[in-house]
Amino acid sequence: MSQRVRLGVNIDHVATIRNARGVAYPDPARAAIVALDAGADGVTAHLREDRRHISDADIANLAAMLRERGRPLNLEMAVTSEMLEIALKHRPHAVCLVPERREERTTEGGLDVAGGHNWIAPFVQKLTDAGSRVSLFIGADPLQIEAASRTGAAVIELHTGAYCDAARDGEAAQASEILTALRAGATLGASLGLEIHAGHGIDYDTVAPIAAIPEVAELNIGHFLVGEAIFVGLAEAVAEMRRRIDAARVGS
Repeated sequence: MSQRVRLGVNIDHVATIRNARGVAYPDPARAAIVALDAGADGVTAHLREDRRHISDADIANLAAMLRERGRPLNLEMAVTSEMLEIALKHRPHAVCLVPERREERTTEGGLDVAGGHNWIAPFVQKLTDAGSRVSLFIGADPLQIEAASRTGAAVIELHTGAYCDAARDGEAAQASEILTALRAGATLGASLGLEIHAGHGIDYDTVAPIAAIPEVAELNIGHFLVGEAIFVGLAEAVAEMRRRIDAARVGS
């Protein structure tokens, strides 16, 4: 039987909706509970430097609540001293280091681990020493994957945004080429002892080919699920994604 793929639900955009009116609802912590009850294995939240959605208080609440429930929090964060201090304070189960530019709408690419090794590796070490499992969000580039393995990180998360965009735009040849690179990257990363995660831009129509990659152990999905929740509710959106991931794995 194929290994079950874990599903991490990113609740950032529940906070985006809340912040649009400057009120206390909808509560990301409540969304986390709904997602977990519907079949998610963990919760992901990105504390951005500009605090455009998730806040410091959200991270404190989520870390405490999920620890009490014995469920993992995956904190996405930029490689900055401020974020390191926050992560060391709350000690989430996992930390995913991501690139961040304030003018971007969402994370547009992977970390340049090869070029930033001397800055990134000490972060990995400090977070690992504090008990967090560290992931690096990167493209499926052999140079970056090999560099990631030298930082001491336990996990890489492969950026699936370009594949999802090409697939949705009907660019079949381009999507196939990117998917081939993702598969090769997953194989290479696993051969180097890294656990393989994937995420960004995934929806119902693009999840199956990614979930079917044998080395992928976890998918992190957020924006689509929060959007779909407007029509069917968050629990049903998460449950349907869970069903599609499991079906893809059984069929792979």
